[in-house]
Amino acid sequence: MPREPPVTIATRGEAEGWAGAAVPTREAGIGITDSRGGCGSGRGLAVALLAQLETACRACDELAHDTEELFLQHPDAEIITSFPGVAVLTGARILAEIGDDRTRFETARDLKAYAGSAPVTRESGKSRRVSHRRIKNSGLAAAGRHWAFAALTASLGAHSHYNRRREAGDRYHAALRNLFNRLIGQLHHCLATRQKFDEAVAFAPPTLPTLTTAA
Repeated sequence: MPREPPVTIATRGEAEGWAGAAVPTREAGIGITDSRGGCGSGRGLAVALLAQLETACRACDELAHDTEELFLQHPDAEIITSFPGVAVLTGARILAEIGDDRTRFETARDLKAYAGSAPVTRESGKSRRVSHRRIKNSGLAAAGRHWAFAALTASLGAHSHYNRRREAGDRYHAALRNLFNRLIGQLHHCLATRQKFDEAVAFAPPTLPTLTTAA
């Protein structure tokens, strides 16, 4: 059987030379051939792949710019981005998944079920099992995980809520999902009432009942 050629490791000088080589642009094309009309050396292939990567990155940047520009023109953008942890692109993703028809989700519970953040309770006889939803909008659920994680450093109330869930026994993902469940319920309320997020109201401490002493 023919033996495979040994793998060679480029020296530091060769690597620096390749790194400094001009990367062809999209306009110049990426057709690189050697003197025999072949596909070129490993260096040529690397440069061609870098050119493809540069083109893909440029297209992503243009798409992100256009998405942000269009999203900020929407009347719901100001409310959505008022929430902690929601940047422009995350807000655009959330709006794209839930839409702007406010009659679509009559209650916050409907939106939570759609996002997969609300748990599912199954009962059979004397057994009762609570688990997370597997049938959901995966795009919204993914955006919700990112939102909840970013909110941990953007909101003291969100961070405290997450810590309480961890102390209660929730694991990392379950605690994040519970935080997302609370945030998206608040988002439903804010969109329905046309008001921005208010940290003092959203994570207000629980009101303890007043104790009266017997006379």
